[in-house]
Amino acid sequence: MADRQSLILEAAVRVIARNGVRGLRVEELASEAGVSTALIYYHFKDRAGLIQRTLAFISDRATGYTDEALDDSEDARGVLLQLLLSELQDTTRVRENSIAWGELRASAIFDTDLRETLADSTRTWNRDTADSIMDAQVAGLADPRAVPLDVAERLTALVEGLSERWLSGSLALDRARDLIAGALDAELGTHPGK
Repeated sequence: MADRQSLILEAAVRVIARNGVRGLRVEELASEAGVSTALIYYHFKDRAGLIQRTLAFISDRATGYTDEALDDSEDARGVLLQLLLSELQDTTRVRENSIAWGELRASAIFDTDLRETLADSTRTWNRDTADSIMDAQVAGLADPRAVPLDVAERLTALVEGLSERWLSGSLALDRARDLIAGALDAELGTHPGK
């Protein structure tokens, strides 16, 4: 992706996180990114195209900070827990990403054009999580009767819900993280050695 496009998409995430999807104005975005509105339209055609690409950018960015959070020394179950907890980090990048993701998910209720991109990103997250669950099962660190994709869907939905509660101030971050760890134990069986 061209540097200018990345710059614009990073700015779009900040503006959406600050003002919501309805508050995303191309003029404000241009000012935030330090580019002209014409350049935004050149790269993204229209506001709808910009929003679509921002959603894909958010998903890619989440994959990046999730990968950064992984510790190679962890067992398969620890890796799974880290994948889930990486969405609950008190950093500007994760906060902005999570807020913008929630805004775009809510907007998809009314904007059918967003649904397919959002569904694709969600399926990818669920598949990646299911793969980690299968790794834990193969390593003997998870109940072999658990259906990985079902467990993945429940866990990723829980992460999204807890993230929204944390970001809205109705749940402390440490409590959200503890609830994820407890849900993992409930879904996969208590971790051996606990």
